[in-house]
Amino acid sequence: MGWITLVMLGGAAMALLIWLKVDRALWSLSGAALMLGATGYALQGRPTLAASAPVPTVEATGDDATLIELREEMLGRFTGDGAYLIAADAMTRSGDPRAAVQVIIGGIRAIPTSVLLWTGLGTALAAHDGGQVSPPALFAFQQATRLSPHHPAPPFFEGLAYVRAGNFAAARPLWARALRLTPPGLSYRKEIAVRLALLDRYLAMGGPPQAR
Repeated sequence: MGWITLVMLGGAAMALLIWLKVDRALWSLSGAALMLGATGYALQGRPTLAASAPVPTVEATGDDATLIELREEMLGRFTGDGAYLIAADAMTRSGDPRAAVQVIIGGIRAIPTSVLLWTGLGTALAAHDGGQVSPPALFAFQQATRLSPHHPAPPFFEGLAYVRAGNFAAARPLWARALRLTPPGLSYRKEIAVRLALLDRYLAMGGPPQAR
């Protein structure tokens, strides 16, 4: 599993520090760097899944594929509104975030009460606006929450947008809310819990104290 590999890498790094006789005053800095890497892995990987051989795909790669899979687990895929997000994902991968936003807005005109589309619009707007949670992106996430206040997807993906923007402190309450809203037994609950735990550890080690 990904977690085993992550722990082994962390142990190897600490052993290397001891072997090189690095000054203990630098250990906290090294630990923070390792923790940041772990946080990034929680964002980009699926540490709770078993290892498997890579399978070529034309849909998405890397971080995109991981998060699209998680989004589909939360919100579904084979729906009318899901078709708009599939098209928007293609626009994003082609390097045209503006077109992705336009596709989703077109879907919202047709299905204005879609939690999936409003959540996707928030993510797409954040990417379009330089990786920041801009006022339009924030409005989209809030609209998704208003439509379905007890669904974990809107706060999770809003928190993800803040993580991508480097505002880890703002992401923390959103991921905590997403975890609270996810009933035990659902397949993606552990994915949220892993990310939240790593984020908490990073913040406890003195991560950037940015406020929402």
